[in-house]
Amino acid sequence: MARRSRMSVQKRKRERDKAERASMKREERSTKEPREEPAEGGEALVATESDLEGYGLGPEPEEEEAELT
Repeated sequence: MARRSRMSVQKRKRERDKAERASMKREERSTKEPREEPAEGGEALVATESDLEGYGLGPEPEEEEAELT
């Protein structure tokens, strides 16, 4: 019986620690100022049509057929 009780105490401690860590992360995220400016390259990172096609995210085949006719 003592083993069962100890296990539940350990479980509650783990859950409490996990909740504290999550709370600290939320607090850190809220205190960081959002980055309004683009990355140091000077431009925002935007994928071009050729980039999207390379990832397989180009236009749907049905749309291509409609454009050809």
